[in-house]
Amino acid sequence: MTLHSARLADARITPDGEKVLYLAKFEKGFDLWLYEPRTKEVKLLAKLDAETASGLQIDAEGTTAYLLADRKLSSVEIEGGTTKPVALTAEMELDAAAERAYLFEHAWRQTREKFYLENMGGVDWDLYKAAYARFLPFIDNPRDFAELLSELQGELNASHLGCYYRPPGDSGDATASLAFFPDPAHTGPGVRIAEVVDGGPLQTAGTKIRVGTVIEAIDGHEIAAGANWYPLLNRKADRAVRLSLAEPESGTRWQETVKPVSLSAESELLYERWVRSRRAEVERLSGGRLGYAHIRSMSDSRYREIFEDIFGKAVGTEGIVLDTRFNNGGNLVEALTVLLTGKTYARAVPRGQYLGEEPVHRWTKPSVVVMNEGNYSDAHCFPMAYTALGIGTTVGMQVPGTCTSVWWETLQDRSLTFGIPMVGYLDNDGELMENKHLDPDVEIDNDPALEAAGRDQQLEKAVEVLLAAIDG
Repeated sequence: MTLHSARLADARITPDGEKVLYLAKFEKGFDLWLYEPRTKEVKLLAKLDAETASGLQIDAEGTTAYLLADRKLSSVEIEGGTTKPVALTAEMELDAAAERAYLFEHAWRQTREKFYLENMGGVDWDLYKAAYARFLPFIDNPRDFAELLSELQGELNASHLGCYYRPPGDSGDATASLAFFPDPAHTGPGVRIAEVVDGGPLQTAGTKIRVGTVIEAIDGHEIAAGANWYPLLNRKADRAVRLSLAEPESGTRWQETVKPVSLSAESELLYERWVRSRRAEVERLSGGRLGYAHIRSMSDSRYREIFEDIFGKAVGTEGIVLDTRFNNGGNLVEALTVLLTGKTYARAVPRGQYLGEEPVHRWTKPSVVVMNEGNYSDAHCFPMAYTALGIGTTVGMQVPGTCTSVWWETLQDRSLTFGIPMVGYLDNDGELMENKHLDPDVEIDNDPALEAAGRDQQLEKAVEVLLAAIDG
């Protein structure tokens, strides 16, 4: 009914049917929008920038909207857009033990009704309910309760099962990072830098920090030889800290102010570093003939990254190495198989010069898929489909049989979420793919000792296999 595409949290029509109100998220947070179908007019009714929005109601007169955003109630006048907070006080006496007993019953029943096998895989589900319910009186916190549900569901021997606990709030310890590798050979005071991670807080304009620089103190706290210096960065992500630095060779000492990043931001930097190194290795091993793309997860945003890598960095190569290792799944199999099975039907030759060929949005050249034991869920479905369709060769190690579709539910206690594999998939042999591992066409296990020395045998074999296929 709306004229634009956005993530919607809720929508309501006024009693007279003349206006549509909806909570939509565009670049930032959720806002309240108004649309009049007769005139096609759209306007922003209330700017909220809310991270979460979960409810919208309109009063019987159609004059006021009530909404829940960022866990706060507000009223909005539909004509003028005036927004006011709704003041309230509420108290509830919670019988936590009774709530956990209810949630246990609920999760057990939901699993029974939604598990992808109607016979529960031959497991006596009633028996295990009684076996695990006896522990309920001894559990007094949601973390242990999540473990109990996980153990119960684990009796079904399937993927996408279990409950996890997310503690509310952010008041705990949170170590920040300077995004560098410390030199393990350094024995004196301070921390010597062995490598600065690209894009990290130590790589700024005008910095004198380089490999070999020693960090002697953080915010005035000296780092003794062998001391644990990480507590000095606790809860300091995105906050300015002062580093006391030294250059051992020249004896120069100076100070710089930097802003550490969170561990999740550091993890992203390290991932990008790994991808760059894998791409460079493929280019080196193939003499520039092959391109590389890592499929990090099966999502729309990751598909766009893959598309950019293939038709950007690798567009002029003779083939593509698709690395799916450590992919935790999503839903992208059909899009990827369509992308990789393009067939040339025309070539563009303006004034006799070769410009390119069509299709331009599908890969028409050879490919190879690298996979390992870290592939999960849709990252099992994809190499299976790649193999079944005969697109190319798979290289690496066995992928566990985890190709099912999951249904996640957040419980009444919002810190608890549990999953149930609801949809099983049959392969072309008529066998369920859950618990049926996928063997690669070419099996090769990376030797940890060689990995530590910088070798990636799986990538080496993938390049060898693809070049052999291209050269015939």
